Amino acid sequence: METVPMMMQHAAAMATASAPARRRHGIRGLDGRAPNRVAFGRARQGGGSRDLRAAGLGRFFGHGAGDHNSNHEVDDTAPARLFVGLPIDSVTDGMTVNSSAAIAAGIRAVRLLGADGVELPVFWSVAQPESPDRFNWAGYQAVADMVRAEGLSLRVSLGSHGSPGGGLPTLPSWVSGAADDDPDIFFTDRSGGCHEDCLSFAVDELPVIHGKSPLELYEAFFRSFAGAFEDFFDSTITDVTVGLGANGVLRYPSYPPGSDARRFTGVGEFQCYDKYMLAQLRQHAKETGHAMWGLSGPHDAPRYHESPDSCNFFKEQGGSWESPYGDFFLSWYAGQLVGHGDRVLGAANAVFGDKPVELSAKVPFMHWWHGARSRPAEAAAGFYKSNKKNGYSPVAKMFARHGCTMIVPGMDVCMNKQHHSTGSSPDRLLVQIKNACRRYCVRIAGENASLVMTHTSSFSRIRSNILTTERMRPCHFTYQRMGAEFFSPDHFPQFMEFLRSVVCGEWDEEDAPGDEESEMAMLGGANAREARAV
Repeated sequence: METVPMMMQHAAAMATASAPARRRHGIRGLDGRAPNRVAFGRARQGGGSRDLRAAGLGRFFGHGAGDHNSNHEVDDTAPARLFVGLPIDSVTDGMTVNSSAAIAAGIRAVRLLGADGVELPVFWSVAQPESPDRFNWAGYQAVADMVRAEGLSLRVSLGSHGSPGGGLPTLPSWVSGAADDDPDIFFTDRSGGCHEDCLSFAVDELPVIHGKSPLELYEAFFRSFAGAFEDFFDSTITDVTVGLGANGVLRYPSYPPGSDARRFTGVGEFQCYDKYMLAQLRQHAKETGHAMWGLSGPHDAPRYHESPDSCNFFKEQGGSWESPYGDFFLSWYAGQLVGHGDRVLGAANAVFGDKPVELSAKVPFMHWWHGARSRPAEAAAGFYKSNKKNGYSPVAKMFARHGCTMIVPGMDVCMNKQHHSTGSSPDRLLVQIKNACRRYCVRIAGENASLVMTHTSSFSRIRSNILTTERMRPCHFTYQRMGAEFFSPDHFPQFMEFLRSVVCGEWDEEDAPGDEESEMAMLGGANAREARAV
């Protein structure tokens, strides 16, 4: 188990001798480490713009990006900051770091490769597992200390809802326990299936959990984190990503209950059948003069795995989605999603608005069925705008109000790898998202949708999106995520070359890959062995 740290020390000595070769010009310090971040104020809701130029960060985030009422475009000519995601189960009990030697070695590998920092997933269910009155941050603080010791930046992803995998509880037990008396606090499909990893957006402001609302509990989670990590904001923590739904993504859980959203490519189902959502639907229908429309969700919508044409609602021609009723329902459904994001980001702004961090949130990259006129998968997940307009526009407008960066988790998706039978169109979807963000001066950031193993075209796709794209270039990119596969011989050497090509650009002859690359590849194998042993 001590092999990994020893190899890292040897690799670090070799890396020091050639630090200038892996330095990204204008970003990294002379020792190859990321520079200390300059504090800057983030735009608050209701106006005001950040002076990024004066803060020394204009080259990262663009001038006037916080002034959402201006006509200034986001500056996307600067290089993207690069992060690598730490394992999803880095901390699982709040007290300790799992396989701390491997985590420390992975963090050091990130520095040696010349990236800006790492991303740490932080879960409400881990920090406050059993009591509404007590948080435990010791394990997460230990990881933050490791990152600070290496002089790297830290992106923190605060997850208020569940994330499948990693052996983590999806919600604190005392929150899930409240559902024993009231199961309708969870999203419910029309067959009665409940999503026990995500609270219904309709209960955001209702005292359904031990006399408190979910929104109050989310803000308490954010506030406790901010207090516990106060010393890290000026030196290490540069970005805070706020989870807005299951798996951290702003969307309805339109996939089957108990399944992994990241592997589902069906149309999905509407999630509006808990009693709280139905009550709001009935109220909205009465207010618009169509009381009968509020009795239920669409009766002619497809099931999770059915095609759009299997039922009438999403048919290409003459489907109910094009009718006045379809527009009524989809507009309300999407509005509930935007309203939830607005409330949670408002709570996050109340906590982090005066911190020197960049606020961000993640949207889904649902490229399947995007070629269909009705865009059914996006609509079932809550992305819709009347008159067949850009469904991401209402979300981008809401992000703009909070000075929030939009993270797009599909920078590696290539058209030639998708199933044409599902109407996949990742290129068109990315353009659609960029157009929405450009309109409202919202910065974008990127992640990969899945671990890239042997698909060099996927690495090329990421490189193109963060280096050569002329419009709306991401301000940062996070590669997801460390684990046994990440450090495997099939993946780690390719990732190392990809990252260096982004960090260093073209190599001089004297910097050609050599013995050091073999050493780093061996390091990856050692990490994989330790991960498998754990």
